[in-house]
Amino acid sequence: MYKRVRLKDTVEVPPEHLADVTPNLVKKLLQDKLEGRMDEEVGSVVSVVNVHDIGDGAVLPNRPGVYYEAEFDAVTFDPQMQEVVDGEIVEVVNFGAFVGIGPVDGLLHVSQISDEYLAYDEEGQMLASRESNRTIGVGDSVRTRIVTKSIDERNPRESKIGLTAKQVGLGKHGWLKEEREKRQATTESE
Repeated sequence: MYKRVRLKDTVEVPPEHLADVTPNLVKKLLQDKLEGRMDEEVGSVVSVVNVHDIGDGAVLPNRPGVYYEAEFDAVTFDPQMQEVVDGEIVEVVNFGAFVGIGPVDGLLHVSQISDEYLAYDEEGQMLASRESNRTIGVGDSVRTRIVTKSIDERNPRESKIGLTAKQVGLGKHGWLKEEREKRQATTESE
C-alpha cells in the first residue's frame, strides 16, 4: 500500500530563485507539484522526502524559469487488488459506507458488509441489523479487502475503490473481537 520509490521529474525554478537552486528548494517545488497527484504506475504521491540529484537546467523559449530534472525519493500510496486494509468509516449513506484508507476513500457497499439486512439510520449515521443488533457507523474501525479499483489520474478524488468485509477475518473491529472471544470461550470449555 505505502511504498518508498525513486522517481524522476522536471521542475520549473522561477527566476527569483535561480541564484539558490538547492535540494531543499527543488524538494519544495516537487512537493507543490506532485503531492496529492495520482499516477497509474506509482499510485498517489503522499510526500517527496529526499532529493538525490539535480540535473543541469534547461531554458525554454518564452518561459521565465529554468527547468531542472531531479531524481528523488517519494512515499506513495498504491492500493493493490485483494489487499487487506484497515480504515475508518468516514461517511454512511443508504447504499453503504465510505472507508478512509490512506489518502482516498473506498466504498463498502451495504451488500458487502454482512449477510444480514442492514437498515440505514440517517439520523444516527449508521447501518443497523435487526437480527443481531449490530451497527456500523461513522468513526468505526473496519478491516476490509480491496475488490475493485478504478484510478482517475486527472481527478484523484474521483478514483473508485470497492471494498468487501464479508470474508472471514474482515469487518468492524468490534465484531472481530467478539468473534475471537466467542471462539476462545468455546475452545476453553471443550
